Amino acid sequence: MTTSPKTKYAKTADGVHIAYQVVGDGPVDLVWVMGWTSNVEAMWDDPHLTRCLLRVASSSRLILFDKRGVGLSDRVPEHLLPSLETRMDDVRAVMDAAGSERAIVLGISEGGPMSILFAATYPERTIALILYGTVADYTSREHASEGDEYLEYIDEHWGTIEHARYEIREWGAPSHADDERLVAWLSSYLRRAASPGAAIALSRMNREINASHALPAIHVPTLVLAKSDDRDFSVAEAREMADGIAGARFVELSGDEHFFWIGDPEPLLGAIERFVAEFGSQEAELQRSLATVLFTDIVGSTEKAVELGDGRWTDLVEAHHARVRGQLARFRGREIDTAGDGFFATFDGPARGIKCAQAIVSSVKDLGLQIRAGLHTGEVEQIGEKVGGIAVNIGARVAARAGPSEVLVSQTVRDLVAGSGLAFENAGEHELKGIPDRWHLYRVVA
Repeated sequence: MTTSPKTKYAKTADGVHIAYQVVGDGPVDLVWVMGWTSNVEAMWDDPHLTRCLLRVASSSRLILFDKRGVGLSDRVPEHLLPSLETRMDDVRAVMDAAGSERAIVLGISEGGPMSILFAATYPERTIALILYGTVADYTSREHASEGDEYLEYIDEHWGTIEHARYEIREWGAPSHADDERLVAWLSSYLRRAASPGAAIALSRMNREINASHALPAIHVPTLVLAKSDDRDFSVAEAREMADGIAGARFVELSGDEHFFWIGDPEPLLGAIERFVAEFGSQEAELQRSLATVLFTDIVGSTEKAVELGDGRWTDLVEAHHARVRGQLARFRGREIDTAGDGFFATFDGPARGIKCAQAIVSSVKDLGLQIRAGLHTGEVEQIGEKVGGIAVNIGARVAARAGPSEVLVSQTVRDLVAGSGLAFENAGEHELKGIPDRWHLYRVVA
């Protein structure tokens, strides 16, 4: 057993404590985003994993953490386990606590989609992106580890020797299922990483994750690594994901071990080291990023203005603006423009944007007003203090389709809020003026 580095805690804006460790003092920070479950101290009990972590830390300042709800971080109710958006907030809290302004982000397995979204949303904090054994879209996967039968199995056997051997044999490292030391470590690690209920809830949440919409918005150097015979994530899926990221490098490694530290980790570690050395000093790309755009306007404003007269209408609009700006501040929205009775704002997370829209709808009702709202998530371009791009046009067109007191979102938005607790109704396919193709829209259920 190796003594693990000192565990510290970062505190998020909503008061959750996130356990993290900093290892090494290399010239570039590297944030390691683990998958399904983790325990930053139990990792160091496996000598092979320890050697790999220390190898990465020899060329970087390695930052490890447990996402909320697992490992040594605060436990949260299963219905409040983190969505991708919340996980991004946790990463930023850890980086702030560790004194890291910018870092290379390395996402493994279920940590991949969040890392993709982070790199697209926060290019000013992301030097480069490394992805291993992962895909962007979980919704189309057909894998035993996501089936109901498997969830029933872990409900009964979580953390047992039998369960650990199953995980290794079926996908983790199939040719190492008879390694009794590995089996014993994994069974203990799983118990210390999460409760059965949390593991099941996270697995169900993972089924809904689709970060593929963010791939074109990634403009940092990207390395995608995949094992040729990985049973959990096929090399074809990984290659397709890499093809969706402009300029991404794809490296196919030999072996059937999804567990990167088992077998021969040298090719993977060497690829990471070379990539870190090449791009460790990359300048930030600040002109383009992924954002959620929100458009609102007052329903029947012309008729209301005629009914009230100029003076009373002006007072009402000022009261409306105050309510909207209050909700934007509450949900970290950025006001971009105000034209007449409408608002255009951006958010760094789609769930925050939706919740802000819902709060605005409710907040103006006692003023005798109804608003319509629409949201879309896509790549935007920073133009001075303004933002532009096709995503802005799409957001405006989505809002135009909304009815009184209704919040409509694009499918992109719906796909990115898995685990947020938000509910939607199918609003059908629509033509959006000036936008190619037909667009599937969803109505947010209050």
